[in-house]
Amino acid sequence: MLKNINGKELRPLITSDQISTRVREMGEELTRDYKDKNPLFIGILKGGFIFLADLIRHVELNVELDFIRASSYRESDRPGEIELLHDISAPIKDRHVLLVDDIVDTGATIEHIREIILSRAPASLKTCAMVDKRERRKTEIEPDYLGFEIEGGFIVGYGTDYAGKGRNLPDIFVIE
Repeated sequence: MLKNINGKELRPLITSDQISTRVREMGEELTRDYKDKNPLFIGILKGGFIFLADLIRHVELNVELDFIRASSYRESDRPGEIELLHDISAPIKDRHVLLVDDIVDTGATIEHIREIILSRAPASLKTCAMVDKRERRKTEIEPDYLGFEIEGGFIVGYGTDYAGKGRNLPDIFVIE
């Protein structure tokens, strides 16, 4: 297994077993909350796709999927201006929508996408994240569904990346 990325050491933070257990629990919660609602789950690319793929396997409903891609990191660990790179194709007016992402850090990306979705008149809009890192929050957004809350540090693995690398790691690590 990788022990470093771009010469930076990786310290284990959340194991794949912990992730699997929490994702199953979240899937069960979403099954209860979205029963009879014909939900549309929108994955935020690139980071959210691994989490979303695992999550929907634990949602025992007919779920429609779409993807949106935004970027605030430019090959570094410092967020920049948000750019919408790919929009959804599914109509969302009067739909129950769940935005799914790997991490809520500053909150700027998910808040920006949330505003775009709200402008299209969904019946409801909730957010879901695998990891919440509140110490860097610059918006008021709080995920409606959350896997883990962590303290500081730049993380990698289970969808999150460092300069485009490490998304494939099954565990979540802190970059030292």
